[in-house]
Amino acid sequence: MADELKGQVAVVTGAARGIGAAIGKQLASMGATVVLAARDQALLEQVKREIEAAGGVAEAAELDLLDESSIANLAKAVEARHRRCDILVNNAGIGVLGKPLTELAPSEWDRMMGTNLRGPYLMIRAFAPLMIAAQSGHIVNISSLTGHNPFPNGAAYSASKWGLNGLTYSVAEELRPHNVRVSVVAPGSVNTGFSTSNKNGDKKIQPADVARVVAMLVTQSPQSFVSEVLMRPTQKS
Repeated sequence: MADELKGQVAVVTGAARGIGAAIGKQLASMGATVVLAARDQALLEQVKREIEAAGGVAEAAELDLLDESSIANLAKAVEARHRRCDILVNNAGIGVLGKPLTELAPSEWDRMMGTNLRGPYLMIRAFAPLMIAAQSGHIVNISSLTGHNPFPNGAAYSASKWGLNGLTYSVAEELRPHNVRVSVVAPGSVNTGFSTSNKNGDKKIQPADVARVVAMLVTQSPQSFVSEVLMRPTQKS
């Protein structure tokens, strides 16, 4: 077990599977106490057991990003238990893909924006005060290359990620005076269950690849600030 993050507390959303689970395991392997947050408590407990089996420390916390009180309660619990939050990774996201915007129901739009954009806003609003008080911290938002490129039949998802990018750039400037760094990671096609197609999964970015980038971001030297990382598969599938 490495100890670069020993004594630190990390909160990771969407940690029950895929990229979030990989990030949780990576940060725990570096010595952090990881609060795994997601809706699926059973899957969270499984990830927690895997981290503990590897010698790490993790907690499972049920979280509904569409429920403001759920986010507030999580922040209160972390503050009461740990008195700190050193790392916040806003990873959870959903997408309705393969459908033109004119066929997208307003309820689908609202759910995507609520999860992908409003959720990170509420998480930052809830946890950043702990970082400001400590004059230290890292916030990492997991976006997507669709937040930079046109994405037909996925316009709402793309819009949510463009919005998340803008949120990241701006709040980074707000929190920089408090020594809190805010970064965004924008991967291309990742081999997770997010896409309906698992074709050429070995050629896609793997969840562990994203996790290693997050590890780099939260262990930067004090004078360094990487604001954005774009990730692409080496080979096009």
